Amino acid sequence: MEIAVIGVPSAAGAYGVGLSRAPAAFREAGLIEGLRGAGLTISDTGDVPVQPYTTDPQHPRQQNLGRVVEVALAVADRVEALSAEGRLPLVLGGECTLTLGIAAGLVRRRPDVALAYLDGDIDLDTPQTTRSGILDAMGIAHLLGLEGSAPELRDIGGRSPLIEGRRVAAIGYDETELGDARRRLADLHGVHRYGRASVEGRPALAAAEALAALGDRDGLIVHFDVDVIDSTELPLGQFPKFNQGLSVDDTMAALETLCGAGDVAAIVVTEANVDNDPDGRYVRRLVDGMVAAIGSGLSGGHRVAGAG
Repeated sequence: MEIAVIGVPSAAGAYGVGLSRAPAAFREAGLIEGLRGAGLTISDTGDVPVQPYTTDPQHPRQQNLGRVVEVALAVADRVEALSAEGRLPLVLGGECTLTLGIAAGLVRRRPDVALAYLDGDIDLDTPQTTRSGILDAMGIAHLLGLEGSAPELRDIGGRSPLIEGRRVAAIGYDETELGDARRRLADLHGVHRYGRASVEGRPALAAAEALAALGDRDGLIVHFDVDVIDSTELPLGQFPKFNQGLSVDDTMAALETLCGAGDVAAIVVTEANVDNDPDGRYVRRLVDGMVAAIGSGLSGGHRVAGAG
């Protein structure tokens, strides 16, 4: 299968200009050439329009909602078209609300698609419960259609929930930041949870368990948020996890397993703020890890028995 790269240079749902520069930084660090060198067929389809970071003081609980929806819809159309052509979208963000767009595009053709959410957070805030108003902390809440979510974003896929909780696996998140209320919500909606403590030291096994828990499905979205990595080792994440994230090695082992599921429908990389890396060395390290993990997983170097 041909892999089709889509750049989404958007920081609309977050804050920090560096997020919108991440797709270009990944390319400059050799991501596409590296994946070709790993034996994959890959093309670059360019970027959706840039959405830089701006403040939105008039909407403190759902900042830049209109722009976030605009990006998500543009991503949905691109993902649907590429999937219809038999190509596998590799989406380079940007902030992580774009995963809603990926899901919205795929469910038009794959109504039972599932989501593996490799992320430092589960993102279950809504405009009613948020303290920051930053929508990229609310992605799963809108995916699940939680009470208090913004209808404009919740309903972009034409149905709610966009993906049911039983088809979502949260992997590598920081349990200490989950809290009792979010834990109850995740349990209520049947989200499969594999926190950092259950991934450390056994990342491939934990990821395989998550894939098995998702059961029968019509394809898999692999979401990789860079803030799942411990910032003491790789300080790129928009929301840093100092001594609360996974190691680079554990992260890449989990990512490789997820990409080796055999039914991957899209891969997305989000939340790398390249302003945290003035000389580019951390981006290069991240790209090297992604080339190895994604390349090995998709090329069949690592396949999860029975997945999909």
